[in-house]
Amino acid sequence: MLALPRGGVPVAYEVARALNAPMDVFVVRKLGIPGYEELAMGAVATGGMRVVNQGIVRQLGIPEAMVDRITARELQELARRERLYRDDRPMPDVKGKTVILVDDGLATGATMLVAIQALRQLQPQRIVVAVPTASPETCEAMKAEADDAVCAVTPEPFYAVGAWYQDFSQTTDEEVRALLAGGNSHADRAA
Repeated sequence: MLALPRGGVPVAYEVARALNAPMDVFVVRKLGIPGYEELAMGAVATGGMRVVNQGIVRQLGIPEAMVDRITARELQELARRERLYRDDRPMPDVKGKTVILVDDGLATGATMLVAIQALRQLQPQRIVVAVPTASPETCEAMKAEADDAVCAVTPEPFYAVGAWYQDFSQTTDEEVRALLAGGNSHADRAA
């Protein structure tokens, strides 16, 4: 089970607990549109993989130099989070295994898409996307990219991920670290 931090970690923790499965993080950072950072024009992931939605970039007239600056900033934050969340632990070996990628929801799907593409380079046997909520179109798109996608709720109209939560407060780095420690301790007991 690999969670997309930060919001995917509390969701993955509950799924990992229910499945008695180990969990870790797969760090992905959204490349937000300047002034509308929650709207993704792309994303970067562990290993330096970058996906940019050229259609959005062209439509909004975002210069390539700005995309590169935003990418550099997000790669720095990605590296900081990798160090903070993993300490000295290496990325789990996923080669030949089924990996469940978990996030708190899918709006554009940019971060999940780059996570899938970066994870494929590590040669898992299967990639399953699992989220509590997603736009119907994005959930269908993930089914084409991953080996399977499970989207518990796909409301129409969708609006935004946070609209489907009673409490959508930001998950902190400290909460991520605590959930990772707790999630792996219950999996160790089950093994």
